[in-house]
Amino acid sequence: MTPGPRDVAQLRGAVVGGTSGAVSIAAHALGGGSAPSESAMALLVLACVAVGAVVASFDTRRAPVLSSALMLAAGQTVGHATLTVASDHHHGSLRTLPMLTAHVLAIGVCALLVRAAEHGYRVTASTLAAVVAVVLRPWAPAPATSTVKTRYRPKVVLRQLLTSGLGTRGPPAFE
Repeated sequence: MTPGPRDVAQLRGAVVGGTSGAVSIAAHALGGGSAPSESAMALLVLACVAVGAVVASFDTRRAPVLSSALMLAAGQTVGHATLTVASDHHHGSLRTLPMLTAHVLAIGVCALLVRAAEHGYRVTASTLAAVVAVVLRPWAPAPATSTVKTRYRPKVVLRQLLTSGLGTRGPPAFE
């Protein structure tokens, strides 16, 4: 049993949602924001869970790295907007260079990490499924290694042919 596209999509959604929240907090701090309050963190967690659920519903088989990067950008935008709205720190439309740099670098690095996690998950799950199939296979007794050999005795057959009587046997003759 190998992992299907649904399993990989759920992994992708969880990774994108989690990294969006973590990068949003780090970039918000680099941009001059203060530590988020408990209510801002709760709102950020809800936003990241929603982002992860949406990302898990997309099919990314055509352009996986590009689509992962776009999803990460959207997730970080949602996360950063959530922190900006929920905290006392408002920087308006003016973005700082360190914050934008952190977001752009995080998008590229996380997109590659998402692809690596998907590949690692596929390999690990396939290997684990093969190992479990071998370990849990039904037990069958080993076949017997020695077989009983009989000796061929052609003399018995010849003796029976010689003592079977004279003449040939056939259907009765019709006159």
